[in-house]
Amino acid sequence: MPKFSYAALDSRGKETKGVIEVATQNEAIGRIKEMGLFPTKVVEVDKNQADAGGRAGLKGKGLNRQININIPGLGSGVKAKTLCVFTRQLATLVQAGLPLLRGLRVLQKQERSPALKRIIGQLGQSIEGGSTFSEALAQHPKVFNRLFVNMVKAGEMGGVLEVVIKRLSEFMEKAEKIKGKVIAAMFYPVAVMVVAVAIMAVLMVQVIPKFKEIFEGALGGGQNLPDFTQFVMTISDIIRFHFISTLVGVAVFFVVFNLLVRTRIGRRLFDKFKLIMPAIGPVVSKVAIARFTRTLGTLVSSGVPILQALTIVKETSGNVIIGNAVAAVHESVKEGETITAPLEASGIFPPMVVSMVDVGEQTGALPEMLMKIADNYEEEVDNAVSSMTSLLEPIMIVFLAVIVGSIVIAMFLPLIQLMSTIGEDAQQGGKKGE
Repeated sequence: MPKFSYAALDSRGKETKGVIEVATQNEAIGRIKEMGLFPTKVVEVDKNQADAGGRAGLKGKGLNRQININIPGLGSGVKAKTLCVFTRQLATLVQAGLPLLRGLRVLQKQERSPALKRIIGQLGQSIEGGSTFSEALAQHPKVFNRLFVNMVKAGEMGGVLEVVIKRLSEFMEKAEKIKGKVIAAMFYPVAVMVVAVAIMAVLMVQVIPKFKEIFEGALGGGQNLPDFTQFVMTISDIIRFHFISTLVGVAVFFVVFNLLVRTRIGRRLFDKFKLIMPAIGPVVSKVAIARFTRTLGTLVSSGVPILQALTIVKETSGNVIIGNAVAAVHESVKEGETITAPLEASGIFPPMVVSMVDVGEQTGALPEMLMKIADNYEEEVDNAVSSMTSLLEPIMIVFLAVIVGSIVIAMFLPLIQLMSTIGEDAQQGGKKGE
């Protein structure tokens, strides 16, 4: 009989993992629900993996890599933008009164992405087999993350699935909008860096070697070049004659950096650096706060329990520092305390955000207040992106000018030295003639 590995949430939002031995996937889902759990992932474990220690693997990193997906569609062959369009179209069809299964069939026929087309077909098959929409979504954790699944589940339980899908589509569209603005803001500095690297490559490989030949002939080869010129020529020789080694060195640097960032301490330090770095830090911080408030507000307003919502927000925060702050909020709420105290203690959220959350808690309008904070900070993201772009443009221009100017100066120093030598020889020759 096949075995299925699963990840599920209990009534308090705590995650549970394990292996269950049943005949089919639908039976596994039913068995997990009978245990009082809500399955978020149910995957069949092949025999070799199970015999080699599948139970240990469930507690290790393999399953966690499949669950902790920050952006819907990441690593699944389905782009986030494609999934966003699918969600909006599904919301429109469901709101128009079309049955869910028929709506999925319509979207499957017109879908151009092969991966999403296949997944939509599998969703329809699961629903036809007796699964709910949320259970069908949970079988594809690489495409539909826990935020997506839990919002749909809350909509099913409250009988407002069409409203929840519409909220979900709006949430995803706004997240994509912010992401697009940040990417657009980074296009200019990246373009300038590419141009700078191209110019440096041409100068180092083509121009500087010719100058080197001229200097060796004009200065007789025995006269020492200025230190700065010699330094630039050494770099040119390294790039020309050790090009492959240079590429390998750059590749090794990035590999080591990625490995360090994957570690617990490295990820924490890197995420902390992103929040405090000049120019970019304020944008990253505002995007993180907008994402936190909109995600939590959307989940709570859709009927997801607060503890379960905080668990999802932590996993979808995209930043370890923000995630730790949300974990502290989760523990505070779990003990019957307020959200405000741990938010203020984290030192990440501005006083205005803390005050508005406090007012929302006291008035019982927390979801609405969170949405207002998100709207406000999304506007601030626009302003911060504009400020960052305005600041980066002159910085990148100066950077490019310094790089090219330094190389030009390095090539002109020997010429100045040569002209000085010729001038001194002419003066000495004139004195001897007198």
